[in-house]
Amino acid sequence: MKKRILTCAVALTTALASIAQTHVMDVNTKKPGAPIQPTMYGLFFEDINYAADGGLYGELVKNRSFEFPQPLMGWQAFGRVELKDDGPFERCPHYVVLSDPGHQERRTGLVNEGYFGIGVVKGEQYRFSVWAKALKDSAAIRVQLIDEASMGEKQEFAEQELRITSGEWQKYTVTLTAPLTHNKAKLRIFLKGTGAAALEHISLFPVNTFKGRENGLRRDLAQALADSHPGIFRFPGGCIVEGTDLQTRYQWKNSIGRVENRPLNQNRWEHTFDYRYYPDYYQSYGLGFFEYFQLCEDIGAEPLPVLNVGMACQYQNWEQEGAHVPLDSLQPYIQDCLDLIEFANGPADSQWGRIRAEMGHPEPFNMKFLGIGNEQWGEFFYQRLAPFTEAVRAKYPDIKIVGTSGPVPEDVPDDTYKFSEGWKAMGRLKADLVDEHYYRNEQWFRSHGLRYDTYNRKGPKVFAGEYACHGDGKKWNHYETSILEAAMMTGFERNADVVWMTTPAPLFAHVEGWQWRPDLIWYDNTRVFKTVSYYVQQMYAMNPGTHVLPLTMQKQPVAGQQGQDGLFATAAVDNRTGYLIVKVVNTSDKKQPISLNLIGLKGERTAQTLTLQHDGLDDENTLDQPALIQPVEGTVQCTAGLKQQTTLNDELAPMSFRLYRIKK
Repeated sequence: MKKRILTCAVALTTALASIAQTHVMDVNTKKPGAPIQPTMYGLFFEDINYAADGGLYGELVKNRSFEFPQPLMGWQAFGRVELKDDGPFERCPHYVVLSDPGHQERRTGLVNEGYFGIGVVKGEQYRFSVWAKALKDSAAIRVQLIDEASMGEKQEFAEQELRITSGEWQKYTVTLTAPLTHNKAKLRIFLKGTGAAALEHISLFPVNTFKGRENGLRRDLAQALADSHPGIFRFPGGCIVEGTDLQTRYQWKNSIGRVENRPLNQNRWEHTFDYRYYPDYYQSYGLGFFEYFQLCEDIGAEPLPVLNVGMACQYQNWEQEGAHVPLDSLQPYIQDCLDLIEFANGPADSQWGRIRAEMGHPEPFNMKFLGIGNEQWGEFFYQRLAPFTEAVRAKYPDIKIVGTSGPVPEDVPDDTYKFSEGWKAMGRLKADLVDEHYYRNEQWFRSHGLRYDTYNRKGPKVFAGEYACHGDGKKWNHYETSILEAAMMTGFERNADVVWMTTPAPLFAHVEGWQWRPDLIWYDNTRVFKTVSYYVQQMYAMNPGTHVLPLTMQKQPVAGQQGQDGLFATAAVDNRTGYLIVKVVNTSDKKQPISLNLIGLKGERTAQTLTLQHDGLDDENTLDQPALIQPVEGTVQCTAGLKQQTTLNDELAPMSFRLYRIKK
């Protein structure tokens, strides 16, 4: 009998302990607070890790116009091949002439290696195009997709003949159908017969690009962007906006107009990291500002272009004399900003609006935001930004200007980057938003849940324009850091009155050409996988709500504070759908019972849930296991409580993120 009493006592003690450990959170559904901006959760694109050429941009041919400093880089030439530079396109003048090798058993031609190979998918069609002319009456070429390592009878697995019928430059096209999937194919061109042919802008695109456009985007990568439901899309960088020097900065005017005449630009990520060096990394500008604006429209995101403020990369040049534009010589850079606004928003009969219309978009893109400068700091930057903001305000007062507080998220001991000073300067210059960047370790993300709770509500708004949790000694896309990013994001939403935009970074990475990680989306030439961080972003972006709701634990924000056992939480109401949305992250290594008091609701309900949970903290999705870790749908019952209170009781797994949707 005593043993039975003792057993019951132990059970009761355990039950009471369990009750004591339950974390009770109060959600006041009757007091909607700050509106959550449609731009709250978005994406940042920079051409790093072969994100544009070799990635999102659908072109499969490397150095298609022979404009690389080594004109045949990416090509293997054989027979009689001559390079010339008086072609039909002023800013891309190079082309090749294929001539008779002088014997019927010899061959003249070219082989292009693509970007880490050319990826083709079984059953898909590929459009080969070339600007060409015959040097005499006519000429012909054989266009092939080949497998050089083939053990079969033939290297080629798809072939078409193309006849060149004019002595004037014309565009010719043929279509190849892939009978197999191949990740490392090459493009081969043979001269057929004795008639010489001049070839320029040799191109190969999937016919089935995103939205079916000829100068289009790789469909699976663009669809991954659309599926994340971004509210804002920042482009084209990043450090490429600055360039290693001013000559290699990104110049938007070079990226528009007919694609054949867009000049090559050196990509500063070609040489930045000598331990991951890619000497063939250039920008064709095929993916240019028109295509960026078009992509924003396609995926429903507000465009946020970033332009140069008259400074080269400050890391590489600091304040070296001659490296940056003198204050009295900034006008062309300022005019670039004004002209871009006209290109995006001006009528079709304006100077730059006409170019947009000629490219196929007579209607304005309705750009609302403009970033000026990337990750710069100090008085050297503030002095240059001032005339830009003055000029934009004078001509386009409705455009919201995004400034920057530099490359770090806080004041550092040597005060090099002057974070606080940067914020004061942006307020003085009346920037609408300030772009903050932070790449920090696990402990930083765990300890900064309250970061924005004390920000000035009357100053510029926050744009968290580049952030990622970089694991200590584990700088890759593992599960743990993604959950900590989810925790940090509760603070974005809870402070929606001051945080208006957020974009993690970087976005894309080719598995054979990466230079920086972690990244949201990885791919090879035919496959793609989305990281856990991608799914975290998607969960937030698809469930943002329209207004913040007060959520507290013992009258305190739930932000990983002492006594909260690693819990982070936020709540919102979506007035469009009538749903309450609660997001809770457990960053501890133990299960956490929680109880949500939904004050203002009554009666029983079924909450829809979406959960990220995985036991291996160092695990990640891969090309071979793309769905290893992804959100799982479920339900939880809400019980009737007090007169105006419904209660949701649940238990969160260690290191997990759960989202609740509850119909009002």
